[in-house]
Amino acid sequence: MLVIPAIDLREGRCVRLVEGRLDAETVYSDDPVAMAATWQAQGARWLHVVDLDGAFAGKPKNLDVIREIIRSVQIPVQVGGGIREMEAIEELLALGAGRVILGTVAIYRPEMVEQACRRFGERVLVGIDARDGKVAIEGWGVTAQKDALELALEMKKIGVSRIVFTDIWRDGKLSGPNLPAIADMACASGLKIIASGGVSTLEDIIAVRRLADLGVEAVIVGKALYAGTVTLSQALAAAAGQGE
Repeated sequence: MLVIPAIDLREGRCVRLVEGRLDAETVYSDDPVAMAATWQAQGARWLHVVDLDGAFAGKPKNLDVIREIIRSVQIPVQVGGGIREMEAIEELLALGAGRVILGTVAIYRPEMVEQACRRFGERVLVGIDARDGKVAIEGWGVTAQKDALELALEMKKIGVSRIVFTDIWRDGKLSGPNLPAIADMACASGLKIIASGGVSTLEDIIAVRRLADLGVEAVIVGKALYAGTVTLSQALAAAAGQGE
């Protein structure tokens, strides 16, 4: 199973939010490009970059920083946040992004997601962010009246093969991932799952890895790495099943 470090961008800095709230921000670095290089040096095989300003504005806002991150590392980078037009997808992939993550458009414009999947295949992911089982969109500021699983099945039908699944109540709180929800999503959808939200300990990573047979192929780790509750080397070893 992959461990993917998260780099959340706000106003050009590397930050973490709690439950996606702007009033609950911690700045971890003024140099996200150096942060990306650090994670690569420590063994990361992918990076997860989120343009938080873009998520709230509805269009990418940190393209210069994202471009420099992609240029600074040799590992692939998946990018999300405010990608709601085909032109934004094209631009990010042209910059060298390995994958793009669509969110809000999956609710409002599923036909665009379908078109993107036809053009770019598995380079297109959908992020499904759940609050009490319902899908949250527009930078998590709006809760849609659609079940997360319902959306996942709709996305699968139009060509999506992989999703990033986040439990918002766990995000940035180091409270542990919502393992039952992750397992249910994997089993019921049949999609490849990248789990996100709440990872705080090596035990959490081991618990997510045990869902690999259900289709959980990766886990995104953010605050735990920045707060130092786990190191990336420890996380990578746990994900590989070493030391059990």
